[in-house]
Amino acid sequence: MAVLQTRTLTLSPCCPDDRADFIALEQDPEVMRFLNGGRPVDRTARDPGSDFLMPNGTDQHVWTARRTTNGAFVGWFCLWPESAGLAELGYRLRRTEWGRGLASEGAAALINWGFAIAGYDRIVATTMAVNRASRRVMEKIGMHHVRTVQTDFSDPIPGSDQGEVWYEATRTEWQALTTSVRP
Repeated sequence: MAVLQTRTLTLSPCCPDDRADFIALEQDPEVMRFLNGGRPVDRTARDPGSDFLMPNGTDQHVWTARRTTNGAFVGWFCLWPESAGLAELGYRLRRTEWGRGLASEGAAALINWGFAIAGYDRIVATTMAVNRASRRVMEKIGMHHVRTVQTDFSDPIPGSDQGEVWYEATRTEWQALTTSVRP
């Protein structure tokens, strides 16, 4: 993992000092709304199926995002390898940072790194169909919708009845996009 620099963010491999910031994200009901219905995460009651909710600062494939100008915590991004050629993109930002283009900026940096350096052939991302903001981020960074999946939850959250959407980008698509923007 490398340190990634964008216009306004520095994405660094996470470290144990980031843990308190990660936990604070998990306590914000709006941040957690499309993940678990807005319930604060209880780290004492481990749910093996929801480790994605709880990075702890020692996680491989998780970058901490901070503002380059002052080091303020913005959130985290991950590019989780699913297989040799496939990774899943994820991100979570502080509510005060929403609507500023930072999710797209950080996610685009990870997509670029994933294709150019890590050598992935395909990168996917998922969210609830009703999570319009996250879907816009995926579309802005060049991902496209490939399917909607209906899932039965034992404890459904509002909007889960509309399904989960899957987005993806391929290396070929990324190369064509990056070639078309070069001077």
